[in-house]
Amino acid sequence: MTQEQKDRSEHLLQVEELKKYYPVRGGFFRRKVGDVKAVDNISLELKRGETFGLVGESGCGKSTAGRTITRLFKPTEGKIFFEGRDITNLRGSELRDLRQDIQMVFQDPYASLNPKMMVGSIVSEPLVNYGKGSENSLKQEVMDLLLRVGLPEDAYFKYPHEFSGGQRQRIGIARALALKPKLIVADEPVSALDVSVQSQVLNLLKELQAEFDLTLLFIAHDLSVVKHMSDRIGVMYLGNLVEVSDADEIYINPKHPYTQALISAIPQPDPRNKSERIILSGDVPSPQNPPVGCPFHPRCPQVMPECSEKKPHLKEVNKEHRVSCLLYE
Repeated sequence: MTQEQKDRSEHLLQVEELKKYYPVRGGFFRRKVGDVKAVDNISLELKRGETFGLVGESGCGKSTAGRTITRLFKPTEGKIFFEGRDITNLRGSELRDLRQDIQMVFQDPYASLNPKMMVGSIVSEPLVNYGKGSENSLKQEVMDLLLRVGLPEDAYFKYPHEFSGGQRQRIGIARALALKPKLIVADEPVSALDVSVQSQVLNLLKELQAEFDLTLLFIAHDLSVVKHMSDRIGVMYLGNLVEVSDADEIYINPKHPYTQALISAIPQPDPRNKSERIILSGDVPSPQNPPVGCPFHPRCPQVMPECSEKKPHLKEVNKEHRVSCLLYE
C-alpha cells in the first residue's frame, strides 16, 4: 500500500482539488462564454468521528462544496474519496448505495420537507426506499427517532406546517439519521432559526454525533456557531480554501488576512476586551471573473506586488495549520 492509499484509508472522507463550475451562456446561439467558479480547487479531509467546520461569507461556495461532496452535484474536476473508495464518478445503483452512508441536513427547514406528507412518512421514506424492515417495525423505529430528536410520538401523524422552525429542523435531522449514515453534511442547519432555538439544535447534533458515531461536515457563516461545533475549521473565500486548522488555534492565531478580518468582527461579550476591528475595503469579486493571482488580493490589507501575479496554495505553517497566502511562502 502506498502512502497516498494509506492516508485515504485513515480518513472517512478525502477531497482532492475539487472544482465545481457552472457554464455561462450568451449570444443568439447560447454559446458558452465563461464559467462561474463556485468551488475552485479545494482539498480537505475528515477523520472518523470529527466535526469539520466550513465557514465563509455568503456566496463563497461552501454550500456548493457540501452538495458536491455528497454527490448531489457532479464535480467539474477533482477527486472525492469515501472510506478510501473513489466516489467521484459513481452513477446508478452504486451512487444509490452510497446515499445510505452520506446524508444531508438542509438549511431551510420550511423548504426541505414535503408539506403534503405526514412526518412519519417523511422520516420513514429513506427506510422504505432501501427496504429496511417491515411496516410495523418501521413505525416503531420512526417513533423512536422522533423521540430521540426531541419530538413527541404524536408528531408521526402531523404535517410539517404544524411545527415551528426548530421542530421542523429536528424532523430533517431525524430523516437524515434514519439510515444510520457515517457522514452527515449539515448545510447551515441553524441559520434560519431563532437564536433561542439554535443552541438546542446544536446541542442535539452534538449528542447525536456521540450516540450514532457520526462524522459531521458542518457548514455555516456564523463563526461562534462553528467554534462551538467543530474540531477543525476550514475558511473559504471566493470558492477557495484559504486556511485550515484546529478550531482553537484558528481563533487564537489566525494566519490568513481574511481569517483575521473575520475573527476581528466577532462581538466581544466583555466590553473591557477591546480588539481592533479589521475593515475590508471593496466588495467580493464575481466568481465568474475572479482576480488573477490570489483571489483575496484586491481587498487584502497586507497585499504585496506578487499577490496579483501568483496564486498561493495551502501550505503547512504549524502542525496541522495550513494557510493559502504568499506571506508564508
